[in-house]
Amino acid sequence: MEHKELTAFPKSFLWGSASAAYQIEGAYREGGKGLSVWDKFVRIPGKTYEGTNGDVAVDHYHRYQEDVDLMAEAGLKAYRFSIAWTRIFPNGKGEPNEAGLKFYDDLINDLIAHKIEPVVTIYHWDLPQALQDEYGGWESREIIPDFLNYAKTLFDRYGDRVRYWVTLNEQNIFMQHGYLMASHPPAVKDPKRMYAANHIGNLVNATVIKYFHEHGYQGQIGPSFAYSPAYPADAAPINQLAADNAEQFNSYYWMDMYVFGHYPDLIRKWQTEQGLAPEITEADDALLKDPLSHPDFMGLNYYQTNTVAANPLDGVGMAAENTSGKKGTSKESGVPGLFKMAKNDYLQKTDWDWNIDPIGLRIALRRINSRYQLPVLITENGLGAFDTLEADHEIHDDYRIHFLREHVKAIHEAISDGVDVIGYTTWSFTDLLSWLNGYRKRYGFVYVNRDEESEKDLARYPKDSFYWYKQVIASNGEDLGEQK
Repeated sequence: MEHKELTAFPKSFLWGSASAAYQIEGAYREGGKGLSVWDKFVRIPGKTYEGTNGDVAVDHYHRYQEDVDLMAEAGLKAYRFSIAWTRIFPNGKGEPNEAGLKFYDDLINDLIAHKIEPVVTIYHWDLPQALQDEYGGWESREIIPDFLNYAKTLFDRYGDRVRYWVTLNEQNIFMQHGYLMASHPPAVKDPKRMYAANHIGNLVNATVIKYFHEHGYQGQIGPSFAYSPAYPADAAPINQLAADNAEQFNSYYWMDMYVFGHYPDLIRKWQTEQGLAPEITEADDALLKDPLSHPDFMGLNYYQTNTVAANPLDGVGMAAENTSGKKGTSKESGVPGLFKMAKNDYLQKTDWDWNIDPIGLRIALRRINSRYQLPVLITENGLGAFDTLEADHEIHDDYRIHFLREHVKAIHEAISDGVDVIGYTTWSFTDLLSWLNGYRKRYGFVYVNRDEESEKDLARYPKDSFYWYKQVIASNGEDLGEQK
């Protein structure tokens, strides 16, 4: 749909940026913090690039005031960050750790003092190692009351100041990487265990959202989903069918459960045929279908689209993603009998072989709006790239500006299409630790002076994109820095 005139961004639009605790905080044994599964996983040889870890990360724990000052200088309206479960409950449960609670009190208060809306992610992958050891973490229903107790503690402590809550970040990613690909904790390759653990994740999500709604906390709550819309490789009906398979398998399987309380029939049938279907009790069904357990918004983490083709039963299976930073090194991947990834000659790729597709963001927003009729909070979108710190401490990242500019245009067009978009929190504000790619894959508006070999001085240097985004925010999306 083309518009004669675009609808203006809402005056309340949350222009912001984002991060995750493990990727920025460091101080992994300070302030009473316990160990998470990532603190252990990164010490397994070969699991991360050159053995990088988040022990120090970019030291946000000690430098949060400096980082918030930079956010204010950029004019951010919102900052999405996650709370480390192990700072609040070092062993996942028991008595809360006051030092951990105070750290986030101080961060939230500093954000509000600078007129920056705090957007809190309750869980961004750093499960307490103690719960993994005790009962297998996400594979046990014992996690449901423990997670609820953790979330309740956050609601009670910060609910007077936080209006936007994200329950689980990218459940589809941490479950599949953790239980299918062994590239995240707990480093398992077992689809039956994955679907069982994922179902428990859905019960956790529903339980927390229902509790939030029942107890009248202010604000809104919802999960954040990593959505990569599927395109068919061409007009061949068999590839059109493959694209529908991919949408249901990779996307609707999660989002339908969040909003409707059930899995797509197609995928449930496939799971049954494969012997992979998770057990669903009557109590599960009642909880998941309860309107109180459904989200107020859909959090959208958007990086790319996928193009797919038909894949026979004896076709290609799942392959690991490109972590080399060298274009063209991705291997063929798919799900036999459903779909396989295909090349899209209309799209360029990042150095990590992620498709660059701004229009795909508009498509994602429209599909979510059409299927779920929910507002959307874009909780992640950004470009991971190799950045160069010049002698004068400048960083000329025109490629990132171009990437983000085109995605902002897509958001503007989606709003004009009628989609209710709450805000846009880019990934990320400062450079940070990429889970598997170390410190060389940079996403931030602010360069952090460190690498895999050395922490250096961890100095912060705004990139050209920092000043570009400042201009975008000040104009409420009207001035994208293009020459007239």
